[in-house]
Amino acid sequence: MPEASKGRHRVGLIVNPLAGIGGRVGLKGSDGTAIVERALALGAVPAAGARAAETLSHLRDLASVLDLGTYPAEMGAEIARETGFEPAVLGSLDGTGSGGRTTGEDTRRAALDLREWGAELIVFAGGDGTARDLTTSVAATVPVIGIPAGVKIHSGVFAVSPRHAADVIGEFLAGRARLEEREVLDIDEDLFRAGIVAPRLYGYLTVPCVRDLVQRAKSASRSDPSTARGVAFGVLGEMERDRDAYFILGPGSTVKAVGDELQVDKTLLGVDLYHDGRLIGTDLNESQLLAAIEGRHAKIVVTVIGGQGYIFGRGNQQLSPKVIQAVGRDNIMVIATLDKLHALGGPLRVDTGDPECDQLLAGYFRVITGERERAIWQVRS
Repeated sequence: MPEASKGRHRVGLIVNPLAGIGGRVGLKGSDGTAIVERALALGAVPAAGARAAETLSHLRDLASVLDLGTYPAEMGAEIARETGFEPAVLGSLDGTGSGGRTTGEDTRRAALDLREWGAELIVFAGGDGTARDLTTSVAATVPVIGIPAGVKIHSGVFAVSPRHAADVIGEFLAGRARLEEREVLDIDEDLFRAGIVAPRLYGYLTVPCVRDLVQRAKSASRSDPSTARGVAFGVLGEMERDRDAYFILGPGSTVKAVGDELQVDKTLLGVDLYHDGRLIGTDLNESQLLAAIEGRHAKIVVTVIGGQGYIFGRGNQQLSPKVIQAVGRDNIMVIATLDKLHALGGPLRVDTGDPECDQLLAGYFRVITGERERAIWQVRS
């Protein structure tokens, strides 16, 4: 952890406790009371607090020069105290929504209060919806950095992982991070659940940027359909050599091309299960996947998020550490066009929420890039 410059620094913390709650249960987002209630009914466990705690645990060396400000209870105070900080607790949660759950209004009010308190930097744990709330309230008037904790993390305002968020904070406090205006993107979740990706620019936030520590905004795939078809034929060849396997097909247009060549109705944004010429499960969540592959030989087919390079941990949280470990590293098939790989300008990424699983996945993967083409690409956590 880099040392901060001399003097004390005020850093604000906002945790959206419901961010990402729809991920592992396959709901493709967490926006809206109905989705939150449905996710909880399906057994979802809030994870944003744990993501924030991971970041704070890596900031303990800066405790002597860091004054942490936050909001009450699960919006930051509880996590801060659990990780050894004594935060300044601002505001109240009197405006929470139905069922006593926090709302976007709480996030917007917290950001304004932290700016008034004098925060040099606001750190938030959430997803694109939380970033939108900060854009609405403080815009580019105070630097922010996101701890990735949502389902949709398309914006370029997030550290590549919670651990790296701590590194960004340290570099910022040491005066070694350049400030950039970064896009805040979000999508209509109802359209997204219907298989339509319609990103919209909502504004900009000022972000302390350090090379390889802050993710770029997601970019749309511009590959020639024939190129994606070549990748699909490469996958079909692998499937032919392992006909007994159950294939877990992740989301994305490149994997959808595989389904098209198999002549099955593969969902564009869901996780499906294929075996012996047919889909035996569509739009499955974590628990459904685990039940379906128990005691069976299974493989995962995943593609790369354009512009960001993630293969796990962004938009496919159903492929959780438990699912990955049940399948095994050697049974993961990464697919992408060469154009998409070269456009990254760096490694592939994983951010599963489990440091041990991320470490298991780190190293080098063979990537299927065509019918008879393969590339070796580095994966980092």
